[in-house]
Amino acid sequence: MNALKHTALVLIGYQNDYFSPEGLLYKVIEESSRATGVLENTLSLLREQGENFGVVVNTPIHFTADYNELNEPIGILQVIKEQGAFKEGTFGAQIIPQLNEFNNFVKVVPGKRGLNAFSNTTLEKVLLERQITNIVFAGTVTSICIDSTARSAVDMGFKVTILEDCTSSRTQFEQNFYCDDIFPLYARVCHSSTL
Repeated sequence: MNALKHTALVLIGYQNDYFSPEGLLYKVIEESSRATGVLENTLSLLREQGENFGVVVNTPIHFTADYNELNEPIGILQVIKEQGAFKEGTFGAQIIPQLNEFNNFVKVVPGKRGLNAFSNTTLEKVLLERQITNIVFAGTVTSICIDSTARSAVDMGFKVTILEDCTSSRTQFEQNFYCDDIFPLYARVCHSSTL
């Protein structure tokens, strides 16, 4: 029996603006991404276990050209707007090409416009249709989109796991702080190899 049958792997932020050296926000997560090996570890997990999950979902963020969906943004959303990041149809908004080899089983759920991958998307519906009870999170930014989405998942009744080696933040200190002190308050934290 497949132990991951009722588990979803949810991918957040695997887009060029974060993970390509030409990306507008690459430098924001570069230090932490390099330290955790987030991309390499995620690709290894997908190659070794990807098809064993009940579903693997990618939740890219896209904005319209004028960012009219952002009403007086602050913080990271303000930075995204000022930098012109994640504009629909641009190089930066595209899903990183390294994920193309998994197109046969990764389901893209569009509509993410903010911090939480459940907002404005069909993510919850996709998970419930597949009788998912557990969600494993990978991606970036740990302290913002991963945290926001993971907390919502807990509120919806899902059991949550954060992969410390498949997530990255703005600094390594922030990454460690969330994995050591914040996530354990409501979720399981583990290395992808022990999943």
